Amino acid sequence: MRTRFPMLRQALWILPVALAALAVTLRAQSPSDAAGRRLHAIFDREWEWELAESPLTASSLGDKRWNDRWDDLTVAALERRQKHREEVLTEIEAFPRASLSPDDQINYDVFRYQYRMTVDGFKYRYQLIRTDTYGGVQNSEQVVDMLTFTSEKDYDDWLARLAAFPAYVDQNIALMREGIRTNVLLPKVIVSRVRTQLDGQVRGEPAASGFYRPFMHFPDRVAEADRARLSAAGLERVRTAVIPAFAKLRDFIDREYLPACYDQIGWSQTSSGLEGYAYFARLYTTTDLTPQQIHEIGLREVARIHTEMERVKDEAHFTGTLAEFFTFLRTDPRFFYKTGPELLDGYRSLAKRIDPELVKVIGTPPRMPYGVRPIPDAVAPNVTTAYANPGSAEAERPSYYMVNLYKPETRPKWEMLALTLHEAEPGHCLQLAVAQELGAMPAFRRNAGFTAYVEGWALYSESLGEDMGLYDDPYSRFGRLTYEMWRAVRLVVDTGMHTMHWDRERAIKYFMENAAKTEFDVTNEIDRYIGWPGQALAYKIGELKIQELRRRSEQKLGNRFSLRAFNDLVLSSGAVPLSVLEARVDDWAARQ
Repeated sequence: MRTRFPMLRQALWILPVALAALAVTLRAQSPSDAAGRRLHAIFDREWEWELAESPLTASSLGDKRWNDRWDDLTVAALERRQKHREEVLTEIEAFPRASLSPDDQINYDVFRYQYRMTVDGFKYRYQLIRTDTYGGVQNSEQVVDMLTFTSEKDYDDWLARLAAFPAYVDQNIALMREGIRTNVLLPKVIVSRVRTQLDGQVRGEPAASGFYRPFMHFPDRVAEADRARLSAAGLERVRTAVIPAFAKLRDFIDREYLPACYDQIGWSQTSSGLEGYAYFARLYTTTDLTPQQIHEIGLREVARIHTEMERVKDEAHFTGTLAEFFTFLRTDPRFFYKTGPELLDGYRSLAKRIDPELVKVIGTPPRMPYGVRPIPDAVAPNVTTAYANPGSAEAERPSYYMVNLYKPETRPKWEMLALTLHEAEPGHCLQLAVAQELGAMPAFRRNAGFTAYVEGWALYSESLGEDMGLYDDPYSRFGRLTYEMWRAVRLVVDTGMHTMHWDRERAIKYFMENAAKTEFDVTNEIDRYIGWPGQALAYKIGELKIQELRRRSEQKLGNRFSLRAFNDLVLSSGAVPLSVLEARVDDWAARQ
């Protein structure tokens, strides 16, 4: 997932099935003991505070109370939130953990972990990075994808947000100026691409803007008499507020920000340096692995997957070298759709093919449905191949598997099955829906976003295609290996660029030598890692842990092992640090 909403990661910073016989499933949300009730009162109080502090978070979860505003990103607001979280951390650390039930001890540990990491991370100033090729203020139109427009008020709230957009951009600019002052910036190669994105926003017609998209269709409950008013107001707000705000941001980047940005790449150039990157590695992997250890894990995984690739290449009866096989897969016309609509139909057909096979690997699927949609044209050239947008039962919004139709000649068919398993089901769309339906958990647990768990599950889901019997030809199997290699390569290039002075060209070359992905995709990926240090480490580290836990459970339980029960157990934890997941799985296996 990439993140659920790529532009939201700046605002959220870090905070973002049940089995009948499962003894370790978390139980009632309202505990009967006094200590548990006091703890849950803290959870409820702070969840409400976090939603009020981040209207974008609330909107993403279907809570419309603050739909007329953006997050307050002033320096004073950020410092005020930091002080509040420090106070909460002090309060929770003084809480008598030993008095809690085993279930609430897990809740306590996860809550404390989140706040400790958030408070510790503030000093590394990543909150001053407001934009990159993948997300940020220039992609704010993606907010539309998480909103539902069912009443006149929904449209008036959006009009209010459009009117407030210039002030929101001004706050982002102020934080970027603070980044200049404190030496927390991005390299020129990344900001130059952002500048190109802003050109598209500034030069586009108001009616073609993603910000205007809600006014192109109205539900029946919005009276005909109101539609003309809303449409005219929406067009006027985009023309007089949104586009001038983007022009101001573009001018700021031209005159101040871009000249101050780094010529070279790597977080080690910032004022938080290697210490900051080591924190990002801990944050995203939820482990204490050092960047050097992660780099070495990546090298070992690359070598292992290479051996598997050679075997599958032989199954395809290709007689050339692995590098030549890569070239064949990247260039042969048989592996590509000719048009975007054909590519979209291909993704939708794969989703329908996967759905009936889920029963082989999932015992209790979620109730929430999902659909397949194209990524908006305005942002498609600069974002990755696909991502998941989670649904919301409160907002009556299903999950969506968002697919990139830009340049279909660069998006091979052989990667589409692994990608769909990762982003749709049993990957992100399914996992995020299950998490939202875990009613026994407090809200902060149901909506937690620990990247190593979330992305680890999605990468593990790609391998579940084998258990479902879906990889029925060598090319799709090679596609799965390519995607696994992609995540192994990340461990090497991310640590290489941010701590070992690898340049961008070396990272691209290493990627191209080890995976069959096209150069267009590879370049977008490398630029994503440059602008989002450490996040790409989570996928492979999380997947390796889940695979390790599965093997350990299989060895311990023998013929009593149930894959569906194991997968349901992993999903029933919600997103948690890997150490918490490991303890839950070991306890489950011991109880069988």
